[in-house]
Amino acid sequence: MTSASSTNVATLIAADRLETGLVSEAEDRLRGAGAEPIGHHWFEAEKAIDIAFAGNIAAVRDALRPLESQTDIVVQPASNRRKMLLVSDMDSTIITIECIDELADYAGIKAEIAEITERAMQGELDFEGALRARVALLKGLHRDTIRQCIDERVRLTPGADILLKTMRSWGAHGLLVSGGFTDFVAAVVDMAGFDSMAANRLGISGEYLDGTVDGEIVDAREKARQLHQARQQLGLNPELVLAAGDGANDILMVEAAIEGGGIGAAYHAKPALADKSNFAIRHNDLTALLFAQGVRRTEWVMG
Repeated sequence: MTSASSTNVATLIAADRLETGLVSEAEDRLRGAGAEPIGHHWFEAEKAIDIAFAGNIAAVRDALRPLESQTDIVVQPASNRRKMLLVSDMDSTIITIECIDELADYAGIKAEIAEITERAMQGELDFEGALRARVALLKGLHRDTIRQCIDERVRLTPGADILLKTMRSWGAHGLLVSGGFTDFVAAVVDMAGFDSMAANRLGISGEYLDGTVDGEIVDAREKARQLHQARQQLGLNPELVLAAGDGANDILMVEAAIEGGGIGAAYHAKPALADKSNFAIRHNDLTALLFAQGVRRTEWVMG
């Protein structure tokens, strides 16, 4: 496969088995978009394939969009695929739950809070207002409930630890940015292998949550600011950034990665974010982000 810097690549990643007919259809769609397929290369037989091409990335991405109901697809330059900064949301991205909803379950008000969470993730509510309203409902919950919730319910999303360990093996930095809370985020930093974090702080008075959030809110703008700050501190070119999230509060962060020439990924995301991303993961776990970076399974760091 040609590796010239002017070459672009479309990567197809199947949840189960990638049919050869789908690969042929993808190559036909490239030609229909005015792009010339140069060749293809299997990362893993019947699972993940690169199709190299010369042509316009945006046109090819649009042409391949109808195939996203069957496979995950990312289209990008063939150069600089391995990213040096991963900036990720936490809830429903790196872990399987929404922490505030699970805390609310211990207080017996999960349904009430989960409805607000869902609307905020869809972009229907102002994030800060929705966060403060939900936290107010948790007033009086004992602080030990946080640790209990972490121990009993916080679990990594499939592929999260492999993604972090593999990227860190080539020197990449992992930043976990969350509209959630520092106790949960610090625990997940350790579980998944992130290098740094930014999150909100629950107000606590004595042994009980006081229904407030301390300090400035980590919202969509702050997530994007954290991305830019980390990239600058690390001295990285913008195209070496990968951002991942699942809800409307991640839009500005994902757009920041895309605008710099990197990958802005939406992981099993709400439409508000998926429509803004340049890689919507609908069929796979987080290891799809390794295939997207041109990493074979034999190079993954496991365990």
